This record gives sequence, structure tokens and C-alpha cells, in this order.
Amino acid sequence: MIGDAVEISVLSVSRDKIRLGITAPRDVPVFRKEVYLSIQEEQLSAEGVATKQVEKALDDLSND
Repeated sequence: MIGDAVEISVLSVSRDKIRLGITAPRDVPVFRKEVYLSIQEEQLSAEGVATKQVEKALDDLSND
């Protein structure tokens, strides 16, 4: 268990693979690590673009 809401189960075990099952409420996001990291990178990039746009707008206002 992870907290009270997320349950991890071992579904099967073979020589070189373990299959896991995850039961979680719909409002709890569950991603593989590489997908999670990709989402984080996209969010940081989008925040950086938004910050630059705001800074440019503020600079344009102060130059008027």
C-alpha cells in the first residue's frame, strides 16, 4: 500500500520480468518514470516560455 488509496500488487513473476498492478483513485495520476519525467520537462519548458513572455510584455510596457 502507498498511503490509504494506492495498492500495488504483484501480478506475475517470470525469469526476467515482474508484472505489477496498480489500483488507485482516478484523481491520482500513475505514470511510468520515463513518462513522468517527460511531463515534468514539458511543464518546466512551458513555464519558462510563459515567464519570458511576461517579462517581454512588462519590458514593452515600461518602454512605452
